[in-house]
Amino acid sequence: MEFCDECGSMMRAEDGVWVCANCDNTQVKDPDEEFVVSEEQEVSEIIESDEGETGLPTTDARCPECGNDTAYWYLQQIRAADESETRFFVCTECEHKWREDDH
Repeated sequence: MEFCDECGSMMRAEDGVWVCANCDNTQVKDPDEEFVVSEEQEVSEIIESDEGETGLPTTDARCPECGNDTAYWYLQQIRAADESETRFFVCTECEHKWREDDH
């Protein structure tokens, strides 16, 4: 596995070079290095989403501002690494943002 020097994203192997999936940076692969990519690895590295313009999944959550029942959600690490992530919601109507533990 190789990570991009520019943005830190995981890179994929293509014809003797590593290509960043995020910023299209390329790095020449070391010809002496050996690596194995199984079909399971290839499938697990591809994340496809058809969740609207934001790319975020939606869930049933009542917005405290406008009362809308649908929100986008995402997880973010905001405390120490040994503590759990915090789930954030963004209303699909008014774009109000709140945390799961705000209520």
